[in-house]
Amino acid sequence: MANHKSAIKRNRQNEKRYARNKVYRTQLKTAAKKVLAEVEAKDKKEAEAELKGAIKIISKVASKGVIHKRSASRKISGLAKKVHQLSASA
Repeated sequence: MANHKSAIKRNRQNEKRYARNKVYRTQLKTAAKKVLAEVEAKDKKEAEAELKGAIKIISKVASKGVIHKRSASRKISGLAKKVHQLSASA
């Protein structure tokens, strides 16, 4: 543990940010899993609804800086591709 006042404050700030970012990452993973579950169930309508919600969450997480914007773009693109393939195969 650091002894300097500034280092102690930095540790406090890092712990708060870590906890907040962990919540965002958990939301991100849950949203993606919901979309993939609907794709596995071949439920086009529900998959599209879950995709819409997932895009909102992924964009929010990227804007907060928890993940990089290109990483967010890749995640959105991958999920959208799976949902649209479901539409094409149906």
